[in-house]
Amino acid sequence: METFPSYAEIRFADYGEEFDPAVERTEMERGVPRQRLLNTHVIQTIEASVQFRSAQAVADFEAWYFDNLKRIGWFNMEHPRTGRIIRARFQGGKIGKLQPLNTQFRFAKRDLVLEYMR
Repeated sequence: METFPSYAEIRFADYGEEFDPAVERTEMERGVPRQRLLNTHVIQTIEASVQFRSAQAVADFEAWYFDNLKRIGWFNMEHPRTGRIIRARFQGGKIGKLQPLNTQFRFAKRDLVLEYMR
């Protein structure tokens, strides 16, 4: 199993979590709407920016993404908030746009969305 690279640092300034509660809601003619669970587990998403501290780290991340994950693979990583190990992947296989934070990509970032089963 692949592991999220340590040189790809998650920035907490751009961090957020969300999940689909997997609940079916039925409006009633009278009274409170009924709700029922659709699934026992839900897909949790993490929106984050990943920072790279060198142009080589950018290249290494892209190589890991294309060669090891084949864009859609699962990988283990430490959850940024809880610290527990999760099995995650990139939502839709997308790793976001690469943005330089200074000249010559000595610092750069990607905004991406990770997903895992909770």
